[in-house]
Amino acid sequence: MISVDHRFAVQDFLVAEARLLDHRRFEEWLELWTDDATYYVPVRVSKKKPAPDVNDDIGLFDDNKISLTLRVRRLGTDVAWAEDPPSFTRRFVSNFEIQPEEGGEVRVRDYLLMYRSRGDGGVHDLISGEREHVLRVEGDGFRLAYRRVVLDQASIGTKNFGVFL
Repeated sequence: MISVDHRFAVQDFLVAEARLLDHRRFEEWLELWTDDATYYVPVRVSKKKPAPDVNDDIGLFDDNKISLTLRVRRLGTDVAWAEDPPSFTRRFVSNFEIQPEEGGEVRVRDYLLMYRSRGDGGVHDLISGEREHVLRVEGDGFRLAYRRVVLDQASIGTKNFGVFL
């Protein structure tokens, strides 16, 4: 069982992390990740049962701390075409399931709903999915060691999908 204070601390961490992304504070967001971090978004497929609907052999994103750092640095250049003009995003995180692990880690599942719009055309995307995280307790806070996001769609209709989930 996890204490109420610990539960609120985990939730506050993930909500604050979403706020950093929504405000394009990518360098600060990157500091939340451990050096051995994994960020993975597998491909979702539509198949008849009983075949699995998630293909973990291939990912839309398959990053570690080094590749996340390169992606963040690229966003600060004039060749980040997928994010020029930058997206307006709003991330909503909810439905937290929090489980303490051995060795000072916490496993969290939550739901993500992200609103994204670009430019002046009035077009927007809604992207939803279930996320799984491993947070490491460091000092009086947390750092992200692992994130896996399973999107709720097999075909991504979002153009220039270069945002972090």
